Amino acid sequence: MVCLGNICRSPLAEGIMQHKIDQRGLNWTIDSAGTGSWHVGERPDPRSIAIAQKYGVDISHQRARQFQGKDLQAFDLVFAMDSSNYNNIRRLATNPTEEDKVSMIMNMVQPGYNESVPDPYYDDQGFERVYQMLDRACDAILDRYA
Repeated sequence: MVCLGNICRSPLAEGIMQHKIDQRGLNWTIDSAGTGSWHVGERPDPRSIAIAQKYGVDISHQRARQFQGKDLQAFDLVFAMDSSNYNNIRRLATNPTEEDKVSMIMNMVQPGYNESVPDPYYDDQGFERVYQMLDRACDAILDRYA
């Protein structure tokens, strides 16, 4: 799960997905990262923590990290929150197999639509919408791969 700073969208996506796979008893490894390095080591945005808690998901233990090329080797799937991050991740790929691992997360809900998950950082009201979008996307991922 990858966004820009790894404090708003991708920690929510990681937390939602982890919560859902725990409920299903799946043995998946979920992680999140940002393409930028500004927030490395920081906790998720307090507004992300609060909206996750509203739905029984705890993301307060997460710490931001920067996405690296080796993540394309370590993970089977990489979900970008928007086209800018999608392009930045694909630039790190060293072969077509790594490129093929990268998808826009909302394409799991509406294939080929390339809808971005909006960055709620400057919009306090946007966190609920982002949570709902990511919740739908995580359900679609589970429907497809579980």
